[in-house]
Amino acid sequence: MEDNRIVELYLLRDESAIRQTMEKYGKRLRYLAYHIVNNRQVAEECENDTYMEAWNLIPPHEPKDYLYAFLARITRHIALNCCRHRNRLKRSALISELGAEMELCIPAPDDVACRIDEMALSQAINSFLGKLDEKKRNIFVRRYWYLDSVADISKRYDLSESKVKTTLHRCRNRLRKHLEEEGYTL
Repeated sequence: MEDNRIVELYLLRDESAIRQTMEKYGKRLRYLAYHIVNNRQVAEECENDTYMEAWNLIPPHEPKDYLYAFLARITRHIALNCCRHRNRLKRSALISELGAEMELCIPAPDDVACRIDEMALSQAINSFLGKLDEKKRNIFVRRYWYLDSVADISKRYDLSESKVKTTLHRCRNRLRKHLEEEGYTL
């Protein structure tokens, strides 16, 4: 079923929308959650929570053209919250490591003015990603969106781990430069 039809089912408050969403995107959402929480049962709970959250958010949102991205963002948020909850006193090493890498490139919103600028920052990052060639963009997204390990990325793209690390380092530096050119102070 097409995404716009699934969204229409949500708007009509038809419960089959959840079943259709599960059939079309369930496996991908579970995969995304699993790579964050590293636990199959928790990943399934995150997936189910995603359907409930989508039910509550559609309407007012109508993600007809970007349903998977809408759902993936919800799943990622729920999975990261599960990690934070599970490891309140001791944060997951992977999330801390990735956060440390990215905070050197992306300004953290510490006040209301920065939070208002979130949409512009999102557009600037998307613009940066659009300028990368497909392989570099995929490596970057696999690492910082899907939280794949360097080893997993190197296997997926048949590259050495050193090459993946170098590519990520150079992409982060390019992102930092791009954001500075866009007027962000880092």
